[in-house]
Amino acid sequence: MKPWRSMLYVPVTVERFVRKAPGVGADAIQLDLEDSILPSEKEAARRALPEAVAGLVGAGCDVLVRVNRPLRELVRDLEVAVMPGVQALAVPKVASADHLQLVDEVVSDLEAERGLPAGGIRLIAMVETAAALLDVRGIARATRRAAALTLGTEDFALSAGVPPETDLLLGAKQQVVYAARAAGLWPLGLVGSVAGYRDLTEFRRIARLSRRVGCLGASAIHPAQVPVLNEEFTPSEKEVGRARALLEVYDDAAARGSGAVSFEGTMVDDPVARRARALVSAAEEFSARDARSRDGLPRG
Repeated sequence: MKPWRSMLYVPVTVERFVRKAPGVGADAIQLDLEDSILPSEKEAARRALPEAVAGLVGAGCDVLVRVNRPLRELVRDLEVAVMPGVQALAVPKVASADHLQLVDEVVSDLEAERGLPAGGIRLIAMVETAAALLDVRGIARATRRAAALTLGTEDFALSAGVPPETDLLLGAKQQVVYAARAAGLWPLGLVGSVAGYRDLTEFRRIARLSRRVGCLGASAIHPAQVPVLNEEFTPSEKEVGRARALLEVYDDAAARGSGAVSFEGTMVDDPVARRARALVSAAEEFSARDARSRDGLPRG
């Protein structure tokens, strides 16, 4: 499983949104049981989930499910969401490492009960409170089932008592990125709010900064945001061209026994070369993923 540049939230109860989702171009469709679903509609959302998952999987989509936070609601969600075709569960308002371990335990029991591969359904831990941020390293290392870590900007800003603005969230986001990297998880999300979906210029600015901070992808709440995320979290042709040229010079020097070489006025050694290789590898993966999407094949 590779990280997703774009994860489109789709309220599972809105059938026309679910039906149109495969054509949006998102790397993953994130069926929502949480914030976009009214309390009175939670049970209807759970009933709708199996058909929605089956339809999206049949269309070649990677499917995620965002579950609820209150434990009683969470357990009900897990009872229906642990099924074939669901690649990951987004767990909101993770309070602590213990909290994520409890989710892991329930998912493990359900996988075993239903004959699903053990550990096949991954977890995206959403840090959304000031208290959780203080335990972010423990949360990141809580379970092997975890795949990614993200900062939920709107809820976190509310908890921290600040507006969800880039300059005020940058420090918290950086902590989440470092904790994710240290634990071998994908850092996801944006350094700013996704709510202003009409201002795509500002959204692009936030996405571009988020990639520079170290994030690999983010969620979208509107289809118009998806191409922006795909573009901004994909290395540009210029970046890839430079990385390939750098590697050619470095590999030639390495073959002659040199561990460092000058390239375009800068010194290139092993960490710089490894960063260039990672960039080229990501670009190739995204190119293949986009080609599969155009051909109507599974994106993963």
